[in-house]
Amino acid sequence: MKILAIDMGTGTQDILIFDSTGPIENSIKMVMPSATQIAASRIRAASEAHRPVLLSGVIQGGGPCHWALNDHLEAGGIAYATPGAARTFDDDLSMVEKMGVRIVSDDEARTVHDAERVELKDLDLEAIRTALAAFDVPAAFDGLALGCLDHGASPPDYSDRLFRFDHLKRVVEARNDLLAFAYLPEELPDYLTRARTVIATARRQDSTTPIVFLDTGPAAAIGALQDPRVAAQDEQLVLNLGNMHALAFHLRGTQIISLYEHHTGEVSREQIEDFTSRLLEGMLAHEDVFNSKGHGVFYAQPNGTNGRTRPLVAVTGPQRSKLRGSALEPYFATPHGDMMISGCFGLVRAFAEKSPERREEIEHALAG
Repeated sequence: MKILAIDMGTGTQDILIFDSTGPIENSIKMVMPSATQIAASRIRAASEAHRPVLLSGVIQGGGPCHWALNDHLEAGGIAYATPGAARTFDDDLSMVEKMGVRIVSDDEARTVHDAERVELKDLDLEAIRTALAAFDVPAAFDGLALGCLDHGASPPDYSDRLFRFDHLKRVVEARNDLLAFAYLPEELPDYLTRARTVIATARRQDSTTPIVFLDTGPAAAIGALQDPRVAAQDEQLVLNLGNMHALAFHLRGTQIISLYEHHTGEVSREQIEDFTSRLLEGMLAHEDVFNSKGHGVFYAQPNGTNGRTRPLVAVTGPQRSKLRGSALEPYFATPHGDMMISGCFGLVRAFAEKSPERREEIEHALAG
C-alpha cells in the first residue's frame, strides 16, 4: 500500500511516500518550503518591484505570508484579495480591510491588471507530482494522509489562541488518545476551516483517493512514539518544537496525561524547561501559558511525579536545538532514522487508525 503523507508546517512542508511493501528507510522523502513561505517570497518580490499584489485562492497557513503582506502595506504597497484568500489573515473580513487590503470578488479580481498574482493554498498535489515525475516516481497512491495546524474559526471577540486550545481539550475529553485527533473528511468539525479547505483542495485535484487528516502537533508526537527508545517507556513527555508552535504531551503511550501549547518564538529555553518541569509535577497553570502569549494547559488525568523518576523527555521538531544541552536532558527522537519526517510517520499511523481493513498491513510495515 502506498500512502502520500504531507505535513504542512510554517517553515516546511514535509512529504513522505510510504510503501508497505518495502523497508520504511527506503521511503521517498522531501522537505520543501511551506506554502506560506512560498507566498511570502512572492509578496516580497512584488514589494521590491513596487507592484500591487492580488491574492486569490483559499485559506492557508499564515505566519510568513501575513508578515510579508503587512510589510508590503506598511511600505505603501497596494494589495487586493478575494474573500477566500483574505480569510488566511483573519476570519473577519472587516479586520482584513483594516489592514489595508482591498477585498474584491473573483469577477473583480479578473479585471485587476499589472498586479503580482499570488494564489494561496496549503496543498499543491500537482507540484508534488511534477517533482516526483522528474525522478520517474509514479504518482498513484492508495491513500492521502494530510496534516496542518488549524486554529479554527473563532467567534468574534474570542481569542483564537483559546479557541484552538478549546478544540484540543474537546477532543481529549471525548476520547483520551492521540489518535482521536485523526479525522475522515466527513468527520471534520465545521470550525476547522483550514483543515476543511485542505481536504477540499485535495478533492479538487484527486477526487477518489481516500483521505485522513491529522493535526500536526499530535502527528509529531505519534511519530516520535515510533522511536524505539521513546516507545519502550511506560511514560514519556513528547515535546514538538515546530517553527511556529510548541506542543508538549505528557503521555502513557498514546493516552494523554496532560499537555500545554505555546508559540516557539515566544518562549526561551528557560521558559520551556520551567513549563515542562511544572507540567510533569502537575503545577503548571493554564494562565501561566496563556498570559505569556501561549495557548494553554490541560490536565486530562491526575498529574504529578510525587517523587517518582521523571519520564523521558523526547524532543522533536525543526527548532529542537533550543533544548540542546538543556537541564531537561532531552532525548532527540529520530523515528525510522529521520526527525524531520516525524509528523509524516504520525500521519501514516493515523491513516491506519481510520482504515481498519489496512491497519494490520500498515502497522506491520511501520514496525519494520
